Order: sequence, then structure tokens, then C-alpha cells
Amino acid sequence: QVQLVESGGGLVQPGGSLRLSCAASGSIFSIYAMGWYRQAPGKQRELVADITSGGIINYADSVKGRFTISRDNAKNTVYLQMNSLKPEDTAVYYCYADRVRLSGGTRDYWGQGTQVTVSS
Repeated sequence: QVQLVESGGGLVQPGGSLRLSCAASGSIFSIYAMGWYRQAPGKQRELVADITSGGIINYADSVKGRFTISRDNAKNTVYLQMNSLKPEDTAVYYCYADRVRLSGGTRDYWGQGTQVTVSS
């Protein structure tokens, strides 16, 4: 019954920008953290960024200074603003949500994935 619906992916040239959105809906009482993973062809899944309901943020070193994660707790929605995109950012991006605070995260819900392709 709980769903995470992603949007905003697409094709963009190097140096361009995209904004991803992930909205949770259904029988949700609370969400502690939301974030984004990505998986590129031939590579392992990578945690890109996450944010708690209190505003604590973590970024992967590969995206620091270029990506910004934010959230609207009232809407149970997380955003990923991606600037200065590079071809190495090409991947399928998956959002997730943790219901509670536990070490390592719980990853209770997952989005369907959205393709981001950075190419000239």
C-alpha cells in the first residue's frame, strides 16, 4: 500500500541539471529518513545522499558540491537537485525511505527507479 513514486529523470548534456523527486503515499504515519541510491552499468549500487526528518544530510564524495538533497516532511517528498552533471553520473536512481532511526538504515520502501543519462 505504501508507494514511492519517482520523477524527473531524463537525458541531459554534461554540465546540465536535473531535479529528481520522490513522493511517498499510502498508509504512512512517519518517515525518519529518505535518500537516493544509484546504479550505473557494470558498477555496484552507490548511496548518493540521504536526509533525516531533522535535516541531517550525508553526501557521497563523488557528488559533494554538485548535488543537493532536500525534503518536504509534510508531503513526504524528497528531492535531488543535480547540477554540473558529468557522464559518470549516468545511472538509474532509486529513492528510499526509512521509517525509523536504526544504525545502517532500514530501507523500508523503494522507488521504481528513474534513468539519468548524461551525454553529449
